[in-house]
Formats: sequence, structure tokens, C-alpha cells
Amino acid sequence: MHTRDLEPKIIWNHFEDINAVPRPSKREERIIQFMIDFGSKLGLETLRDAIGNVIIKKPATKGFENKKTVILQSHIDMVHQKNTATVFDFDEEGIRSFIDGEWVTADGTTLGADNGMGVAAAMSLLSATDIQHPALEALFTIDEETGMTGAKQLDGSKLSGEILLNLDTEDDDEFSVGCAGGIDTNTSYAYQEEDVPSTYAAFTIDIKGLKGGHSGMDIHLGRGNSNLWMNRIVYHLSSSTDARICDLEGGSLRNAIPRESFGSYVCPSNEMDGVRKAFDEIKAVILHEFSINEPAASIDFELVNENPAKMISSNDQKKAIAAIYTTPNGVWTMSEKIEGLVETSSSLAKVVFRDGEFKTKSLQRSMIESGKDDIANALKLTYELIGADVMQGGDYPGWAPNPDSAILKILKAKYVQLFNDSPKIAACHAGLECGILSKHLPNCDMISFGPTIRNPHSPDEKVNIKSVQKFWSFLVEVLADIPAKN
Repeated sequence: MHTRDLEPKIIWNHFEDINAVPRPSKREERIIQFMIDFGSKLGLETLRDAIGNVIIKKPATKGFENKKTVILQSHIDMVHQKNTATVFDFDEEGIRSFIDGEWVTADGTTLGADNGMGVAAAMSLLSATDIQHPALEALFTIDEETGMTGAKQLDGSKLSGEILLNLDTEDDDEFSVGCAGGIDTNTSYAYQEEDVPSTYAAFTIDIKGLKGGHSGMDIHLGRGNSNLWMNRIVYHLSSSTDARICDLEGGSLRNAIPRESFGSYVCPSNEMDGVRKAFDEIKAVILHEFSINEPAASIDFELVNENPAKMISSNDQKKAIAAIYTTPNGVWTMSEKIEGLVETSSSLAKVVFRDGEFKTKSLQRSMIESGKDDIANALKLTYELIGADVMQGGDYPGWAPNPDSAILKILKAKYVQLFNDSPKIAACHAGLECGILSKHLPNCDMISFGPTIRNPHSPDEKVNIKSVQKFWSFLVEVLADIPAKN
């Protein structure tokens, strides 16, 4: 069976349609035009604001004209990440999805269910002719994954809705009513390079197979960070030998837990046996520590015949290793107000040593502004201690929960009615756009929900088939219960 044959076909076909269009963050021109063409072909009012967000408006069906207008909001960009061994060109190819038991996943790449399922659901309501609903304003924002630029620069004057349904939550039994804010910290340090002596020998270390995942939603799961693993290995080797970094790159995306790291090194030829022994020792320790959380991880050592031309100086290597080792990573604090919720965290997403420059990228998140400032300062000071330049930006606010939300009460009652169970009401440790959108739409009552998605931002991303059916039926029923205008 093909993904397009799954029920409800209207959603799965729209999902496959958008997955055929390359849509990486910062390069959404093709998907923007696709959405404009989609709305225009339906004969619906279709707008594009200055930053590139697309808004498609559909009038209420008969008898629903006096209901409050609903904004259906999803982001059209997706995380483009693939396994190293996967041959795939994100700029030219459509995502190759397939059915794997109860799930839909992709062949060695991210699937784009985050937030493609929300986009497909909104498209389905816009194109459907047999569903009752109030007036709809489908808001498709850009660049959510790398800075929330679309939400930040939204032209709110183009929208009139009083209720906003954000379709970007990843558990079908959960409603999100709050989220973390975030800030990016990027650092750069110019290190001294030295010529590699002819008496040195070269080797590589590759780390692969870690689970990775969303650096907000999965930060508490104890998964390995390939950047920290590699740094720990280098520290161990250089503590007893003159092992030096020549070239190193770990991680890829700012909001994904890094899964891979690849390093090129040299050491004195007469110390190679000691390097290999030290490597075997620390490899065994790391894999033992993460034997449950990272069972598929691999750490490989290989001798190289030809030496690189340059290596980092010993003094600068010590500084860089110390900075990475002391970089806050993982859970910083837990919420005192909501049990089990991560309040503040950081993720060291990318590390690069190349051509005399040591660079890092990390993302700090918090449910409270003071927590975000605190951990961002910790990052800043850590790298300033070694003389690095620190650039912090991309700051976005959190979304404070509203326990008196009218739309929350409607959704809770409808969920109980349909599924004979109570939904989970939660805030999430991820950057939903609602916090930013509420600044542009201050009178809008907002809530977030969606189908069950696992391992977003990684090639293991998958969406549950039955959950999509549940999500769709629930969304349709909710629109039938939207209250009248005041």
C-alpha cells in the first residue's frame, strides 16, 4: 500500500503533495509559491505578507456565518537531515515516505511530519466540500525551525480570527497551552595552527548512529550528544599523548541533538600505540554508559596514510576542549509549577574545527525569561573565558499558559465526548510559535494539538497512522463546536 492510499486520503494526499516540494528553512520560495497556487486554484482569497507567510481564507459554510473565525496555523518549512550513508538531494528530490507497520516514515531522511501534518490538515479543510466550519484563515508561516522569522514578522493586520489552532503538537492525547522561549548562542575562536611534523601519524575518529532528536522535546531523555562524546575522547587521548585536532565537525542543525561527529587527528608516530589504547579505554566507557539509551551508536578509529598539513596548537586545543567540556548541555532546571516539565535547558548542536577557526552553535530554551537569560549568560561567559567571540540572537519569547482559555474548555469537552478519556494539558519544552503570534494577535485565544510524531528533526522521524485519523476526526468535530461571535 502507498502512503496516498491511507485514510483519511485527503490528508495523506496533501501531505505527499507538499513532501514533493523541497522546503528547507530559509529557502522556502518553492513551497510558498506552491501554497499560493493551491489557494488560487481553489478560488479562495490568498495573501502573502512581506516576510513570506501565506494566508488563505475560506468563508464559513451555511449556518456557521455567525461563528467566530478560526485561524489554522502551521509552518511550511521542515528540518532537512539525513543519515550519512543516505544518498539524497534535499534541493531536488521529494521525501521518500513509506509505511512501516503502524507508522509512516522516510527512507533515511527526516519525514517532514513536523509540521507537514498540520499543513496538510489545513489544506484538507480548505479543499473539502463536505465539512461544516466557521470562517477559516489558514496561516502558513515560514522559517519556524531556524528562527521563527515568519511568526516574528507576521503582518497581523491580515488576520481577523479570534481563535487560533496551532497544529504543531506531537502527541494526539495532549493539548499544549504553553511553550519555552529560546535564544541561539554562536561562538568563534581563532586558533593557532602548526605544521604537522613528518614524525607524526594520522588517524580519524567517527561517531555515528546516535538517536539525536528534538533538542527541546527530547532533551530530558538522556540521549548521547556526539559533540560531547568526541570532546571527551579528545580530552582522554591528549591527557596522555600529544594527539592533536586537524579537522573536526560534529552535529548539523541548531535545534537537533547531534547524532554524528567526524574528526581528523595526528600524534607522534611513537605514541600511536598509546593513543589506540587510550581510545579503546574511553570508547568502552562511553558505550557502556549509554548502552541502554544509545544501543546503535558506533565509535570507529582508523589509521590514515597521508598526514594533514596543519594541526591546532597544544595551548589552543586545551582551551577549546575546556570550553566544550564546561558548556552547559541538557536539562538545567525542572519546573516547580508543572511536574515533569523541563524548565530550562541547553543543547550544544554543532562543533567545528577548520582552517584555524573553532566554532560552536547551541540553543538555550526556557519556560521563563529569567531562566533563559541565566543559561545564556553561562554559555557566554564560558566561551569568553578562552577569548572567543560570542554572538547571541534569534531570541523568541515563551508562551505563558492561560488556565481560563475558552477554546481549551471546548477542546477538553469534545475530547472526552469523542474518546471517553481526558486529554493531557501540558506546556512543552519546545518553541511553538504561539508565544510570538500572541504579540501580533493579542485578542486571539490559542491552543496547540496534533497527531503523534516521534523523533522529529532526525532521520528516524515517523508519524502514527491511527493518530492521524484521530487528529483529523477531532479537528473536524472541534470546528463544528466553535462558539458564536460576541
